[in-house]
Amino acid sequence: MKGDFPVEKFQDIETPFYYYDTKLLRQTLHAIHEELERHPGYCVHYAVKANANPKILRIIRQSGLGADCVSGGEIQAALAAGFQADRIVYAGVGKSDWEINLGLDRDISCFNVESAVELEVINQLAARRNKTARVALRINPDVGAHTHENITTGLAENKFGIAMKDMEPIIARIRTMEHVKFVGLHFHIGSQIRDMEDFKALCFRVNELQDRLESQHIVIENINVGGGLGINYDSPDEEPIPDFKSYFATYARHLRLRPGQKLHFELGRAVVGQMGSLIARTLYVKQGASKQFVILDAGMTDLIRPALYHARHKIENLSSNAPGEVYDVVGPICESSDVFAKSITLDGTKRGDLIALRSAGAYGEIMASQYNCRRLPIAHLSEEL
Repeated sequence: MKGDFPVEKFQDIETPFYYYDTKLLRQTLHAIHEELERHPGYCVHYAVKANANPKILRIIRQSGLGADCVSGGEIQAALAAGFQADRIVYAGVGKSDWEINLGLDRDISCFNVESAVELEVINQLAARRNKTARVALRINPDVGAHTHENITTGLAENKFGIAMKDMEPIIARIRTMEHVKFVGLHFHIGSQIRDMEDFKALCFRVNELQDRLESQHIVIENINVGGGLGINYDSPDEEPIPDFKSYFATYARHLRLRPGQKLHFELGRAVVGQMGSLIARTLYVKQGASKQFVILDAGMTDLIRPALYHARHKIENLSSNAPGEVYDVVGPICESSDVFAKSITLDGTKRGDLIALRSAGAYGEIMASQYNCRRLPIAHLSEEL
């Protein structure tokens, strides 16, 4: 089954471009809010790194979500889209001084701190401004996730977070700081996770750490479990909206929140992944020594996930209903890794056919580059065509 695309409207649009189905985006946001109504005290911050298109950010802000940022530029993008500063949390393993100062000047909700040295810098910079920074400690829970090794973040070997053994000493240090207020713990174990057992394992680790802190009379105001919920790349039409019900229910069932505690989530891919597709045009169909190549005008500069992660995106020929043939689908970039898929079946393809690379709303446009001096792809929203 092919996705529902306004193919006739695509004919006169210069390719490659991103197409965003804003109806599906709004349906996804509605599904999130339906679940939040079932779980009072749960808060969702949209992970801006997944897609920072200004028009998309405004729709998400209008829905009522907060923003999770990992750079000063993302904070600026969130503010420009109308997110309130007190709904912005700022994570990142390497925060520069100007980025910290931006967060302090705007009085953002929370800095998710990733090291003791970062904490010292935040305290110093806050002191110069006579401010008090609200901080949560990002703890590395040493919990594995069933996902690609490049997008796991919760193992001891990863660069992210504070080791569990250092948690209490750093909390004790915060108590001596005049310009830092400890407001919670932050965790994130990885991305594109579809196995709820991974999130269940995180719940058990958070429970263990909370018990440990409570034995020392340390009370936690907020628990932030990050994001990581994956999407169905293989069959986007069968599962256009992720299983938010199971996701939130896993935490409700297994995480022991204390009275008055708030639970924060940082969802990105699950919010925007399925609403986006990269639309390309076939430049050539080339017969090789042992295979056929569909050569597109889109490449790894437009969608880097297949080259970077060996990620799979469902690929469809929007212009053809001819009998299927087997192709390698590649781009025009002067790199051997500029390959979207190998040995896949597409409806018989010819020069000029429009090709859709599905499930590209997350980590697509935002990761595009100008390598080979190529132009960045632009985006079109369904409601504007």
